[in-house]
Amino acid sequence: MSKADRTKQYIIEKTAPLFNAKGYAGTSINDLIVATGLTKGSIYGNFENKDEVALAAFDYNFERLVSYIRGKMEVRESVIEKLLVYPETYRNFLTNPILISGCPVTNTSTEADDTHPELRARVEEAYNFWRGTLENHLYNGIQKGEVKSDININEFVSVFISIMQGGIIQAKVTRKMASMNLSMDYLERFILSVKN
Repeated sequence: MSKADRTKQYIIEKTAPLFNAKGYAGTSINDLIVATGLTKGSIYGNFENKDEVALAAFDYNFERLVSYIRGKMEVRESVIEKLLVYPETYRNFLTNPILISGCPVTNTSTEADDTHPELRARVEEAYNFWRGTLENHLYNGIQKGEVKSDININEFVSVFISIMQGGIIQAKVTRKMASMNLSMDYLERFILSVKN
């Protein structure tokens, strides 16, 4: 990796938590300077503008989350056990270093839906990836006889994501985990309800 690539990666790693916590609009160039210890010229010497930094930061945050969940799933045997990784992970999001500022998909989608088309498109890709991953797990579960064959996969995935995202939003707004825990309890029962 070249020095320029290392600097670029350093900027991404240092600013990614800021963008996740404060959002695109709430993160200023001064925040980026403080977080990285670099000058404005150094930052913009590696990125064309704040938009480019924000997009790279979102990608970094999302990739970290995907890797974390994938790692937890790899040690599980059944599809149901793999799906249960989600409520287990998100139930503790306020103490999880990757999620402490919230889910990057949820945080970014609520801000970028109408104000930042490129960021919204990136979040849509993340949702599509997430949906596809869940759908694949369910199809595999049906083939292995672990998941009921009459499940409406599209409906299940939509409700699954809605429960998770709704629980996160409630917990972030109220700063209380009670609603998140109730949502994750329900999600666990919802997952177990499709077990064959």
